[in-house]
Amino acid sequence: MKKFITFGEIMMRLSPPGMLRFNQAQAFDVLYGGGESNVAVSLANFGLPVEFVSCLPENALGDACLQFLRQYNVGVNYMQRGGARLGIYFLEHGSNMRGSQVIYDRANSAFATLQPGTVDWKTVFADAGWFHWTGITPAISQNTAAVCLEAVKTAHDMGITVSCDMNYRAKLWKWGKNASEVMRELVSYCDVAIGNEEDAEKVFGIKAPDTDVTSGQLDTQNYAYVCEELAKNFSNLKNIAITLRGSISASFNTWSAILWNQGNLFCAPTYQITDIVDRVGGGDSFMGGLIYGLSVFAHDYQKTINFAVAASALKHTIFGDFNLVSVNEVEKLIKGDGSGRISR
Repeated sequence: MKKFITFGEIMMRLSPPGMLRFNQAQAFDVLYGGGESNVAVSLANFGLPVEFVSCLPENALGDACLQFLRQYNVGVNYMQRGGARLGIYFLEHGSNMRGSQVIYDRANSAFATLQPGTVDWKTVFADAGWFHWTGITPAISQNTAAVCLEAVKTAHDMGITVSCDMNYRAKLWKWGKNASEVMRELVSYCDVAIGNEEDAEKVFGIKAPDTDVTSGQLDTQNYAYVCEELAKNFSNLKNIAITLRGSISASFNTWSAILWNQGNLFCAPTYQITDIVDRVGGGDSFMGGLIYGLSVFAHDYQKTINFAVAASALKHTIFGDFNLVSVNEVEKLIKGDGSGRISR
């Protein structure tokens, strides 16, 4: 099987233990994560060959990050080294009616200063069949936007399937251009796109009618409209998925998604996720499941969207950015076993 390539920034994640607030913390739990690396780990857990491309500083923290990725069978053969520092994000876990919050410390990170022309994309894609990026990457800096454009153009020209998660992050688009003008060209090279209930609106001004994410109930037909409008704007898109999160509280969400395939709509079951352990990486785990399904299940789009939603529902039970579940665990949930009974 040809390799799957993901490209983006991986950061050190620092979180107060448990549900402590920042102003209570006297220590932090240390992990690593980031949108595209999270997808890479999901694919590796599902048994697919994957390489993660990024840039890490040439120091002990960069080495530790590489070791963290390798333990999950993610290839780092095309990792760039250089720059002054590893990006960091601080995460305070929310609970019930108190939402989580993120503080970024990634300005002038090794990845942010990655220069166009540094990555030999033709070599990276020589034995690849799929390339994935997210809207976070071009938001980080003008440099990373330019490198991402190099990558999508090369992948497209080489006949490689290109996917993106629109992933709008208002706190990151600070370098001079807005998301819409940068993302429009990048998405024009993509075959597959996903977003949540707000990404299409924030990036391209396409809003689902009559929606309220705080109600716990989201009408799939309203989001079918979003898919159709995206398809009108980007004729190259063959598959478009929208994740549907009903935010009842920080601890209790409903979770589902739809998949649009060239005019046909497939809807997944809705999961009631109570007592959320960690919702960070939920969209990335969905993307990993979607890529797996589109690659392995041929043209069974209903099975694909069911797998992606079940995989990402399970992610909400796992601490950290990565979705550390197997194909068997996902299939068990799809079959209706969400009992959580001990496996002996």
